[in-house]
Amino acid sequence: MDRQPPRTTSNEIDLYIRTYYSLLRSTGEVWVRAFEEAHVFSSSSLHTHARDSKPDVAAFAYAAGRLPSCMPVVRRVVLGQSHEQFETAGMQVREWNPTRARGRRRALRFDGHGTLAAFVTSVSDIDDLVPIVTAYQLEWNKMHQLLGTGGFEQVLASIASAPELVEAVRDRLEITAEDATLLARAFGDGLREDFLRVARAPLELSMRLLNGSFLEYQRAAQRWWSGIEPAYLAGSGARRAVYFVSSNTHSLSNLLGGYALLHRPRMLEFARRCDPEGLAGILAAAIERGDEAEIANTTYYLLRQFLRDPEHDVRETVAEVQQFDAESGIVTIESPGHIDVSTQIIELAKLRLERIDPRLHVPGLERLRKSDAVVLNIDYPLGMSAYHHLSRVAQGVGELRGVYVMGKAATLNGRVGDTMISTAAYDEHSQNTYLFRNSFVAADVQPFVRSGTVLDNQKALTVRGAFLQNREYMSVFYREGYTVLEMESGPYLSSVYELVHPDRHPKDEIVNLSNLLSFDLGLLHYASDTPYSRRQSLLSKSLSYFGMDSTYGCAIAIMRKILANEIRRC
Repeated sequence: MDRQPPRTTSNEIDLYIRTYYSLLRSTGEVWVRAFEEAHVFSSSSLHTHARDSKPDVAAFAYAAGRLPSCMPVVRRVVLGQSHEQFETAGMQVREWNPTRARGRRRALRFDGHGTLAAFVTSVSDIDDLVPIVTAYQLEWNKMHQLLGTGGFEQVLASIASAPELVEAVRDRLEITAEDATLLARAFGDGLREDFLRVARAPLELSMRLLNGSFLEYQRAAQRWWSGIEPAYLAGSGARRAVYFVSSNTHSLSNLLGGYALLHRPRMLEFARRCDPEGLAGILAAAIERGDEAEIANTTYYLLRQFLRDPEHDVRETVAEVQQFDAESGIVTIESPGHIDVSTQIIELAKLRLERIDPRLHVPGLERLRKSDAVVLNIDYPLGMSAYHHLSRVAQGVGELRGVYVMGKAATLNGRVGDTMISTAAYDEHSQNTYLFRNSFVAADVQPFVRSGTVLDNQKALTVRGAFLQNREYMSVFYREGYTVLEMESGPYLSSVYELVHPDRHPKDEIVNLSNLLSFDLGLLHYASDTPYSRRQSLLSKSLSYFGMDSTYGCAIAIMRKILANEIRRC
């Protein structure tokens, strides 16, 4: 019998959250050092060596990967919800330079003089950014203590080659060769100058939150939908039935559009010429074996890098791919309403059946010509943004025929690359335990993955942020059978609750959705991290090509479910 988890919220994590929210209520700037004590004593699983004097390179690299490359010269981070908020505060952010983080999709602007503007679309952006920036400053200053003394700055300045520079820093910090490589990747192209910056001065960042109201988050979701609605209404002008998917911007378009597979010679030539991540050999071996599934997944993965190949006009090639997709009824809307949650609208009746991935060939595909439905695929938002976006979509579309979520998660009992299918989720935001009938079972996914295990009947824990958990806290949930750590299931389920009930979602209750929904509900997560058995996997590794197997296994299962459901209606 499922039961409500015990009240297990960590006192240390609670203190940390209360600390930064109370400080950020100030109308002025707050020094990040004011967060440091609460951060250190939260005993975050991602920052287990925060109290040590020796640098925690993995935590620094994790933070750096989720901040823009300009971060070493940033001195002030300002959080706001709209251009108007920044402009009212005297910051003309429309004229600032857009910048991006490698490991996090978030709208960022840099003024070139030390101020970084970060657009927040939900409380999850605050819960994400504050610990990341705090960890970054803490570890920078630890490294400064070691690199900024004894004339070592002059030593660094005298070294010409990057490998020698990294080796000198490694010796000085007394870190492993693996950590030294990780640190070099964290700084990227500005390695030499950034090491010198660390040696020269400690980091003293400030933060300011311009506003953080629920109303403004809803307005942001409205702006986002306003950028999508014209494309959704195009043609007939009718509000058509929708299958809502939260995944990424490449899986469904690759499976349905067919550009990569139908341009296989170009992909092969690119792989032989550039051999990104050593994939030329993998692709050649798959072709020799006649392994069409691996050829497809590898070609899909290569397409993203092919589109950035300087050997051709990048804009022209991207436009060519988008035009090819448009012939199959696939339209991509980049950052609608200046919100960094790109969206695809896929008209099922316009699919070119000869172009779709063979793994999607379910009986009766030709009947889709009669369909009036579209797939609305959004590039999965962070945390509570999921609640706002699904709620706004549901208000703006016709019949909602399905809600499907594909996301990354950490696993407490599996391995990187496994797929987890949950039927219960505890949400830290609402403190609700949601019970639901997941439309997927292991048999829906397993035929399309090779290297990972598919685990159904799991229980998910929706956390507030990657840093906002510790081992003691998580062990309580693990004993209760919660093995999937992720950030969007709870907010999506809170929105789903409000789609079928006349009131807002409750708090601190067991909510059974199993027999209440008039539409299909499916949640799939693939494991990108194993934080308690192999911590380095969470902090330092990317799934890269290895993640293609589980990513496309989940995407295929979702599209097969949508196609089969719609064929039955036609």
